[in-house]
Amino acid sequence: DLQYLAVFDENSKGSAFYSLDLKKMNAPEYLSGGDYHSGIPLKARKESRVIYTTETFGLFPDYYLSDLSFSGEIQLTNANPGQKDFLWGSAELVRWTSLDGRETEGLLYKPENFDPSRKYPMIVNFYEKSSSGLFSHRIPEPGRSTIDYHYYTSNGYLVFIPDVHYKDGYPGQSAYNCVIPGIMSLIEKGFVDEKHIGAQGHSWGGYQVAYLATRTDLFAAIESGAPVVNMYSAYGGIRWETGLNRSFQYEHQQSRLGATIWEAPHIYWENSPLFFTDKVNTPILIMANDRDGHVPWYQGIEYFIALRRLGKPAWLLNYTGEPHWPLKHPNKVDFQKRMSQFFAHYLKGEPMPQWMKEGVPATEKDFSLGY
Repeated sequence: DLQYLAVFDENSKGSAFYSLDLKKMNAPEYLSGGDYHSGIPLKARKESRVIYTTETFGLFPDYYLSDLSFSGEIQLTNANPGQKDFLWGSAELVRWTSLDGRETEGLLYKPENFDPSRKYPMIVNFYEKSSSGLFSHRIPEPGRSTIDYHYYTSNGYLVFIPDVHYKDGYPGQSAYNCVIPGIMSLIEKGFVDEKHIGAQGHSWGGYQVAYLATRTDLFAAIESGAPVVNMYSAYGGIRWETGLNRSFQYEHQQSRLGATIWEAPHIYWENSPLFFTDKVNTPILIMANDRDGHVPWYQGIEYFIALRRLGKPAWLLNYTGEPHWPLKHPNKVDFQKRMSQFFAHYLKGEPMPQWMKEGVPATEKDFSLGY
């Protein structure tokens, strides 16, 4: 009747193992734990031994062997010895108070050999809540929708991942209330170059960074992937992959508006970045793909046309035939390359590439990359 429990510490974000004797009904007994993430143990059939993985941002999730007390563990694998040859960076937990008075957490990734006396450009990337992943090991790769943290830290950027606490009816304001004071708390520490801060998000994150662009000039550049910017037109559509009516998302789920478009039209207006595009002064890079089954890609078109009509610096990436995010490896690489060039220009002062200067017409993109 002895049970073993894998425990997550909400304060430190670390892992621990406990045992629980159901016959004695005592409190669980602590066995081991620390500032790392442990995988679920797998017990041997005929032996009192378990194997499990342990990882941190800088520690590859190798396998370990121990007895049932989780003492005297032995490392079984060394699967990524080449990691030591690269500038990996570090991850830490940061805390601040949101504008509505709530303690808020986030993750800050720093370059290897971080020097607190220097000022670093910073990219803010977020979705909803990510702080529980403090000790998650991330593999460098050209992602389909978000920045690669290792690429940016190894190129001298800070990467900040704030959590967002939402209030129904105010998703955009909720993001502002949490993200902006988080950035300001880091600026106050003295190592953030406040004139060279970028933001990046995709889908729900793409919406939120588009909203922030209407409320602040803090960002020097923003990449907004597959954003909903007009909640009126998006409300009346369907999800093309499933055929689901999109209204459920706005009334009850992620968009958190909590009412129909007829009950509270002002909420849909206030949370639609499109109607406040005239307030935007930040250069915007948009990705919207024509086979997107999650977010109608005409949302990206509406956004791009509005920005360009108002004379704002904006670029639209479309990967023909791709869904909500690029799935083909060459397109992932292309997206990451263009996004890195975009941020390098605005956050580091590097020359503007040809595709940003002149664009690449849809009729020529199969023949000219414009790098």
